Amino acid sequence: MRHVESGDRVRVDIPDTEDPDFDRYHGHRGEVVDVIKDDAGEHTGDERDSYLYEVELPGGETAHFRWRDLRPAVDESE
Repeated sequence: MRHVESGDRVRVDIPDTEDPDFDRYHGHRGEVVDVIKDDAGEHTGDERDSYLYEVELPGGETAHFRWRDLRPAVDESE
């Protein structure tokens, strides 16, 4: 079950300020350009973890996130 699809605009929301990616990505917006299925959900027991979302950020950089770090980018001025 995916809550984000390719083409969706998203905001990166990393809740843990100690996460090594927090300073680099938290609060950035981008577009989901690919959804990659893997077996992480089998290890965690949560099927949502079986999807890795590739997000294109401003400037063309891409990064990969799990569902828990993405929110809909409802308003660009947020």
